[in-house]
Amino acid sequence: MNTSVVLEAAPTPAAPALLLRPWCAEDVAALVEAYRDPVLRRGPGSSPTCEEDGVRWVRVQEQGWAEGVRFGFAVHEAADGAAPPRLVGNVVLKEVAPGRPSAEVGYWTVAQARGRGIAPRALEALTGWALDTFRGGGLERLELLHQVDNQASCRVAVKCGYAFDRILPAAPPSFPLDGHLHVRSADAAA
Repeated sequence: MNTSVVLEAAPTPAAPALLLRPWCAEDVAALVEAYRDPVLRRGPGSSPTCEEDGVRWVRVQEQGWAEGVRFGFAVHEAADGAAPPRLVGNVVLKEVAPGRPSAEVGYWTVAQARGRGIAPRALEALTGWALDTFRGGGLERLELLHQVDNQASCRVAVKCGYAFDRILPAAPPSFPLDGHLHVRSADAAA
């Protein structure tokens, strides 16, 4: 899969444009800084808390692209003037396989970016790209999972057209609480 894919989310009256591109080594410092947030460390998966962890985390993202099974995008907010774009989040398409009718999406935002519409805009860009890119290979639906106590993720899912499907039972230790499964079909996105 082409790792030079860049997605954009247009600016809004209240927020600058978003640039979504595959994770790379230049993102490690911002990634480690983002994971100083206890909310991110509470989620499932690894928490890169030092440069070495961050490099390992980015390599996993790069490997996913190379294998064509996991497509992680660093979400950057365009900066004003000469300042470089800054990392505001992550969106990912995972469990993609030819002939498989479903794949999973996920996302997070850095603490300073929450409540500003970053997650819905980035998720919409990822959703459109995923369905356009993989529908010909059999992708019919995208699934979004979150813990029941994560009301912000629930709102993002619904706002982006991911309908609530069912409650998933807890699976400790990785998923200590029940979860919600939201689904968006390719037909709904058309």
